[in-house]
Amino acid sequence: MADKSDITLYTTQTPNGIKISIALEELGLPYKVHKIEFSKNAQKEPWFLEINPNGRIPALTDTFTDGNPINLFESGSIMQYLVSRYDTEYKISHPPGSREWYEMNNWLFFQNAGVGPMQGQANHFTRYAPEHIEYGVNRYQNETRRLYGVLDKHLDEKKIPYLTGEKCTIADIAHWGWIAAAGWCGVDIDHFPALKAWEERMAARPALEKGRHVPDPHTVKEVLKNKEETEKHAAESRAWVQKGMQEDADKLRR
Repeated sequence: MADKSDITLYTTQTPNGIKISIALEELGLPYKVHKIEFSKNAQKEPWFLEINPNGRIPALTDTFTDGNPINLFESGSIMQYLVSRYDTEYKISHPPGSREWYEMNNWLFFQNAGVGPMQGQANHFTRYAPEHIEYGVNRYQNETRRLYGVLDKHLDEKKIPYLTGEKCTIADIAHWGWIAAAGWCGVDIDHFPALKAWEERMAARPALEKGRHVPDPHTVKEVLKNKEETEKHAAESRAWVQKGMQEDADKLRR
């Protein structure tokens, strides 16, 4: 390991949040966890905005090589930082400049720019919108399915266990929390057999099993098995999502 870490992860239980805790567990890095309470708008507090001006999780602080603190935000940026600085044995990455490094980044950005935003909107219109808007539900569920199809075809045609071949990388880790929660946005993972097999393969990794439960238990699959529990969880989440949107809108009007 190139450096001794001094990492604090600011997170909550979301697909983006668990990307980082899983990566940290895969790397075997020590880290502290600061849970961000969305229901209390902790992500909008001044101290947190100093770390991430965008007021979102995950965020991470560390002591940089010059001895001074460094603030990291945006999950893809955090993941690239972790492997660039700490993954000297290429446990979950490839050597910078190699063909595999660029392929890994292709799929990392595919998740950050495609799967995450599209599935996030599917989540919103399916679970969090105050009214049912059929166009929004169909638009984002269908786009999520299209992107799942790209992943499914890639894994199936290449006959590979992970997105860049035989090794699990940050590209795989970035996708897992979203794919594992497919049902939350109304997408049936059974329609994508190669992707489903990949999700199960990832879930069997001990570091992923540990990292997915940070800072709280990862229960989306269990919740989705119970319609009443699903509706209860969605209603609770809808309340703070709508509250946060209203507060943001009020600030913009001032």
